[in-house]
Amino acid sequence: MSSNPLFQKDALPLFKDIKAEHMIPALTADIEALTEGFKTFESELSSSSESCASNTFESVIERSESLQYPLGFSWGVMGHLMGVQNSDELRAAHSEMQPKVIELYQKFGQSQAVYKALTGLKQASVWSGLDEAQRRIVDSSLRDMKHAGVGLSDTEREKFNALKLEASELGTKFSNNVLDSTKAFKVELTNPSDVDGLPESAKAAAAQQAEKNGHAGATAETGPWVITLDMPSYLPAMQHLKSRELRERLYRAYVTRASSGDHDNVPLITRTLEIKKELSSMLGYPDYATMSLASKMAPSAASVTDLSEMLLAQAMPAAQKEMEELREFARGRGFAEELSLWDVPFWSERLREASYEYEEEELRAYFPLPSVLNGLFQLIERLFDVKVVEAAGQAQVWHDDVTFWHINDAATGTHIASFYLDPYSRPAEKRGGAWMDVCINKSRVMDKKPTAYLTCNGTPPVGSKPSLMTFREVETLFHETGHGLQHMLTQIPYGDAAGINGVEWDAVELPSQFMENWCYDKPTLYSFAKHYETGEPLPLDLFEKVKAAKNFQAGLGTIRQLFFGTMDMTLHSSAYDASKQSIFDVQHELAARFTAIPPLPDDRFLCSFSHIFAGGYSAGYYSYKWAEVMSADAFAAFEEVGLDNEDSVRATGRRFRETVLSMGGGKHPSDVFNAFRGRPEPSPEALLRHTGLIAAK
Repeated sequence: MSSNPLFQKDALPLFKDIKAEHMIPALTADIEALTEGFKTFESELSSSSESCASNTFESVIERSESLQYPLGFSWGVMGHLMGVQNSDELRAAHSEMQPKVIELYQKFGQSQAVYKALTGLKQASVWSGLDEAQRRIVDSSLRDMKHAGVGLSDTEREKFNALKLEASELGTKFSNNVLDSTKAFKVELTNPSDVDGLPESAKAAAAQQAEKNGHAGATAETGPWVITLDMPSYLPAMQHLKSRELRERLYRAYVTRASSGDHDNVPLITRTLEIKKELSSMLGYPDYATMSLASKMAPSAASVTDLSEMLLAQAMPAAQKEMEELREFARGRGFAEELSLWDVPFWSERLREASYEYEEEELRAYFPLPSVLNGLFQLIERLFDVKVVEAAGQAQVWHDDVTFWHINDAATGTHIASFYLDPYSRPAEKRGGAWMDVCINKSRVMDKKPTAYLTCNGTPPVGSKPSLMTFREVETLFHETGHGLQHMLTQIPYGDAAGINGVEWDAVELPSQFMENWCYDKPTLYSFAKHYETGEPLPLDLFEKVKAAKNFQAGLGTIRQLFFGTMDMTLHSSAYDASKQSIFDVQHELAARFTAIPPLPDDRFLCSFSHIFAGGYSAGYYSYKWAEVMSADAFAAFEEVGLDNEDSVRATGRRFRETVLSMGGGKHPSDVFNAFRGRPEPSPEALLRHTGLIAAK
């Protein structure tokens, strides 16, 4: 019996035991086993075809799933640890194994025997016996094989594979550069006047960071203090530091991350866009954006543009008005300078405080993470008829911050799914942002129940205090839990369409954005908004102010998202000619239409835009707005029955579970939405109303 913990694949990963040194031996063994298994598989498929025997869904799709599971397990563990426990040793192992893993997956994707067998499943005699989810899996598998280059000649395929490998390696390097450049920057402050304006919680966190950097005995009161570009440190500094000079220094560092020296992502972006253009051309698409949309809900680039233009027409006048209000407010408080980008967060926070008469810092004390989790789980149980139970000790975790949970059926107590929760920022080893990822898929053939990773970068506990969350961090936790629920509550038994698998990318944000709405629902919020020391509930007047502030600067927020989405689509479309424009030319050209204050001439935000250059959102960032139209309309179903009508809310929640959360990739998103809402097309009216861009009727 091997001592390598990654050879154990029957249960959850043994994270306490897994080390970087285990990766290469385990992955090498998995690759060798899959290579041999694949040869046999292809032979079986070819023999079946030659003997006129009928291949089945089980003999093609599920056999393929079972063959790929061991390698997928190990590679998934490595990918997860690269995000949450990054190290030089892990990077070296990843760099060594990545080409081999990609090469093998490409062989699978380009197998003529597999492609022929899949095509055979579409014969009427077989096709008629498949259910809708199985048919979608077959169709998406054929499309994916086309995108993998199955139709290319031998010469083209060799070039195609080299390009795919290079693109994957560039994505990994891009992500590492962002992490390293974020980690490399810090501002050490020793004079109390330097941190003037910074809230006590942020001072305590900055002192704790200083202590980690070797300043023993650092305190919130006396310092020293260390500010980093990690969001829980950076954002409070930008919102509260009175020192304009320091805010400018932080802002310039933030928007130029990964844009120079050893961490320069500019050449990586340039080459990545070249590769994507060439790959899509080889597959017969006019550009990468068109290829990307082939697997999405949006029917065309024009439909994406139409949505963006409609929202821009509503949001830009509001954004311009909001910016002018901000300028007037700052001038009225004695600010004589022209408002710069590093002034906007600071003065926006002052304006919000003055307009709604509360400070964000007041809220933190009412949002300790344990209470927020308790309220979140109560909501899940109330809406979806499940029970969330901590399962401490029933799974190994990769860090002491991480907890493990089960989701059980409320009526029977049957275990349905599980999830890990990694809630806090760890800038030395964990990439920024928040995400849900798959640990284990629901699968009939593998006899597996789904398990998710829920990862956030919230404010860590300081001293004896629990994690005291900002309201935005609460929303983020609800958001990622929405993704997790779609993964965990799926009823589709086939791995390729269970949970988020097979869901068109521009619909996958529906459940996550839907969950955010509940943060403004009074019964939900009051189930957890209790002072961490006294247990007193959030004062009612403060809740009303939070609700009133929900749409504060909604216009500016909307145009920001539209700017990012349009920039993404433009860079991946034939409209972008790299011989005539740089990526930053595109950024500044679009900024003229989509921003209220243009970016700095040396802004290099694209160098840290991991969503599109190191994630799955290439020519797909518009998905956030596309899905937000759906999620707002979905939440409107609860509003229409009355949020105070408990029986109707529960009934609507069950229907949401039985459709949006259960059907996964087994149905087209329009059909899923229709099953829940009673109509296939969502109305943008709810989104415009929720964001305050049109008045409520």
